[in-house]
Amino acid sequence: MTPYGLEHVGVLVLLALASVVLVLVVRRSEPAAVDRWLRRAGWMLLANSLLWLLWGLMPWAWNLEESLPLHYSDALRIIVPIAMITQARWAIVISWFWGLTLNLQSVLTPDVNYFVWVPLEFAQYWIAHGMGVVVPVVLVWGLGYRPTWRGYGLAYAATVAWAVIAFTGNALTGANYGYLNRAPAGPSILDLLGPWPQYLLVEAVLIAVVWALMTLPFALGDARRGAPCPVAALWCAGPFRPAARPRPAAAAPGRS
Repeated sequence: MTPYGLEHVGVLVLLALASVVLVLVVRRSEPAAVDRWLRRAGWMLLANSLLWLLWGLMPWAWNLEESLPLHYSDALRIIVPIAMITQARWAIVISWFWGLTLNLQSVLTPDVNYFVWVPLEFAQYWIAHGMGVVVPVVLVWGLGYRPTWRGYGLAYAATVAWAVIAFTGNALTGANYGYLNRAPAGPSILDLLGPWPQYLLVEAVLIAVVWALMTLPFALGDARRGAPCPVAALWCAGPFRPAARPRPAAAAPGRS
């Protein structure tokens, strides 16, 4: 794919439109209906992700540099559907911070590799990375979940832990999962951060700063409203998440 060619720009426009439309739809819909459709879509995405991971392990698709599920996007393929199905706070936290930063690099500067069947691999790349952008946006600006400082710390710790796992995999295989051993072959933001291993240290600091900026507006907003999240909270429900409407009471049976 040519960076910012017709295909790439078309996908970016589609993701932006999908994010805006879905946020508006979710805000105007019944919470129970939203939860139901989120779960259904989440199960479909989870099934697709697991099948795709299995596809990568098949003899015809096996490639040591890509088939092991050690990229951050590979973990996000599973975490995003879990966030949709369960709305578990830890999954929402990681989806938000990873999806709109680490994953966003793969959206803005795609490193697409084709090995077997181009249409399928193109679709799978953009399903995974696109949902990593759209779903966190819907969860935050649609459902109203908002980040906390404790969630920020959890996401950063998870990032370091996954880096250790991926780096170990790289050491054993000679691969480059997570781009921890070298920058992608194509242009990326890592090119601006210096040579390896310097760019890893710069990236670690940059992530900490950017994620703090992604958390600060929500924390300040809570403080202004006089209702800050509890210190121990990973994530808080926000103003766009209406309470579930009570079901109407059953009518009393009439006399025959």
